[in-house]
Amino acid sequence: MVSDQLIARCIREEPKAQYELYRVLHPLLMGICTRYERNRQDAVARMNQGFLKILTHLADRRPEVPFELWSRRIMINTVIDDHRRQKQRKAHETLETPPDRVDLAEVNSYLGRMEVQELERMLDLVPAMSRQVFNLFAIDGFPHAEIATLLGISEGTSKWHVSNARNILQQALARAAAKDRARTPSR
Repeated sequence: MVSDQLIARCIREEPKAQYELYRVLHPLLMGICTRYERNRQDAVARMNQGFLKILTHLADRRPEVPFELWSRRIMINTVIDDHRRQKQRKAHETLETPPDRVDLAEVNSYLGRMEVQELERMLDLVPAMSRQVFNLFAIDGFPHAEIATLLGISEGTSKWHVSNARNILQQALARAAAKDRARTPSR
């Protein structure tokens, strides 16, 4: 938890306080950035950009809003703003046809053993816009109406992107579970 004294020192632009705030917020902010950015360099760049906005607008923060919630929102908005600026670089990624039948027990078993890095690799398969909407909806808990407003899309488009991301992730999970089963000897 960030103390009011630390915030006051940052408003006075004390470098040591700013560094301390950076260290305290780093895990929270970096976690947000790595969910939205495909590579670590972009995530670090976005995090630094968002942290600068936090420092710049500290004096504008309403005291009744919890600091961590406020800084989290600024970071999410920073990432979204960056994606808006780069909208023209849309990439169309496709996956091969999904398997005819998915063994849900097999997929659930694989999910229980799955590493976080593997999930991150699967999220990399999702096109940028669908990944962004999926993160906002499924991970950050934004409703479709708010996502639509933030990204300048319709609610229906927001729902489509979540569905698209889920389909891609389901296909990737089914393939990974099948590969895992093929590697694991029968008992």
